Amino acid sequence: MIWLAWRQHRKQALFTAIGLALLAVLMVPTGLAMRHTFADLGLDDCVRALGTASVIPADADTCGRASIQFNGQYGVLTMIGVLFLVLPLLVGLFWGAPLVAREIEQGTHRMVWTQGVSRGRWALVKFGVAGSVALVASVVYGLGVSWWLTPMSQAGQHSRFNIFFFDMQGTAPIGYTIFAVTLGIFAGTIWPKVLPAMSATLVGFLGLRIALTTLARPHYLPARVLTFPVKDATEQTNPAAGDWILSYGIRDASGKMVTANAQIACAPDATGPGAACGADLGITSGAYNWQLYQPGTRFWLFQAIETGIFVAVAALLLHLAVRRIRRVA
Repeated sequence: MIWLAWRQHRKQALFTAIGLALLAVLMVPTGLAMRHTFADLGLDDCVRALGTASVIPADADTCGRASIQFNGQYGVLTMIGVLFLVLPLLVGLFWGAPLVAREIEQGTHRMVWTQGVSRGRWALVKFGVAGSVALVASVVYGLGVSWWLTPMSQAGQHSRFNIFFFDMQGTAPIGYTIFAVTLGIFAGTIWPKVLPAMSATLVGFLGLRIALTTLARPHYLPARVLTFPVKDATEQTNPAAGDWILSYGIRDASGKMVTANAQIACAPDATGPGAACGADLGITSGAYNWQLYQPGTRFWLFQAIETGIFVAVAALLLHLAVRRIRRVA
């Protein structure tokens, strides 16, 4: 049975391997080049000196010019990297959705399930082969992209919590891929034709991903609040910390938001009515910068939480798919 399952899906496995090889051809040379440039610009030592604290002294950030140069040289690669976001979905569409739907659509399930192979054993082998290939591919993809994106994240252009960066590195793609495959399998038991199963997989995958990203992810753990003064500002946010800024602005002495989505640092005696610094924003004495954020040090914890959610949903879908298979005529 294992040999038969491999024979049926070896082309898909070959295409998956080719896709990973092409990904490596792009990532390895550019990743090594980025690391070489990163070191030549002195960003290694600079980022290490800044540390992971959310705030640093106002004069501590000496990486600005080098970061701008690095981002200007390699920023275009982030646009290419966004294309990687669709890879877990493609695995679900072309590995998961046809797995059951094609067998039922073509009627071959009747022959297979009457040749001494139980439905449970058939599902175990078929799902095991598809799941193993998807798991290996997602691990290589997720950890490989993490290695590739590290210099970009450290250069401060995009935090690892960036909506795109978070989704295509670490352990999260593993959860996405496993979920996409099991969703495709389950969809095939509900809509026993390949195209409807693929459509359901597409809608379900995007729906859950968008819902969790926008509604749940910011609240996996309670956010922290950071404040630092507008007048006589001696601190600034640390671009190397990788914090996820959920909301920020300038509040007055009573705590009321004066200006949202803005931060300002004024020289001594430069605040108040008529003052040049901040007068047009209505900043008065006692105003301060306010920031709601998730610390960058929580990145891997958030990755684990999101991966766990998708793996748990995948396990439920797999259980429901097996129950459905036992009832298919």
